[in-house]
Amino acid sequence: MRIAIVSASLSESSSTQQLGQAIGDAVAAELGGQIVHVSLRELAHAMTDNLLTGFPSQALESAFDEVAHADVVIAVTPTYNASYSGLFKTFFDVLPDGALRDKPVAIGATGGTPRHSLVTEHAIRPMFTYLHAITAPTAVFAATEDFGAHASDSDPSGGSSLTGRIRRLAKELAAIVGGSSSSERGTPEAEQATVADRSTPDVDAARELFDDFKSMDELFG
Repeated sequence: MRIAIVSASLSESSSTQQLGQAIGDAVAAELGGQIVHVSLRELAHAMTDNLLTGFPSQALESAFDEVAHADVVIAVTPTYNASYSGLFKTFFDVLPDGALRDKPVAIGATGGTPRHSLVTEHAIRPMFTYLHAITAPTAVFAATEDFGAHASDSDPSGGSSLTGRIRRLAKELAAIVGGSSSSERGTPEAEQATVADRSTPDVDAARELFDDFKSMDELFG
C-alpha cells in the first residue's frame, strides 16, 4: 500500500504540510503501507517549464510516477482568493491524463479563517471529479484556529474536531480502497450493493425522508 501526499505547502512547517501529514498518518493507521511525499514547491520551476515546452523534467516525471503508482492520494493546498493555489492547480494541469482515474483521493485545504471552508466543495472536488478520481465524501478544511496549543477545535474525541474529521476521512478512504479491491468493482450491481450496505446516522436519516416515496406511475396510474 502506497500513500502519496501531494502538498502545495510553501514551507516545511506550514499548516498545509501539517494537515497533509496528519491525514497521511491517519490513513496509514487504517490501511498500513508506506507514505511518500510529493512537494510541489520543489517542482515549481519544472512545472512551469512543462507548461511552456510540453516536456517534463526527470524530477517532475518521478512525481508523476509516485502519483500514478500510489494506491491512495492525499492532496492538500492552502487557500488563496477563495480557491486552490496556482501551484496546486498547475501540477494537476500537467499530470498525464488518466493518472488519477479510479484512484481514491483525500482532499485537504487550509486557510486563515473557517469562512473559506467551502473551497473544498466548490473548487477542489469538482477538479478531481473531472479527473475521474474517487474522492472521499469528507474533505478536511483546517483554519488557523485548528492548530497550536490554543486551538479552539482541539478535542481529540471526535465529532466536529479536526482530529475527528481526519479520522472520519481516513475510515472513508479505507472503505473506498476495500471496495476498489473487489473483483466486481465497477459493475452497476457492485455499486448498488455498496450503497445499499451503507448504514450511518446520516444515511439512515436520508432514507427515512423517502420511506413514503411513490413513483409517478403509482401516483397517476
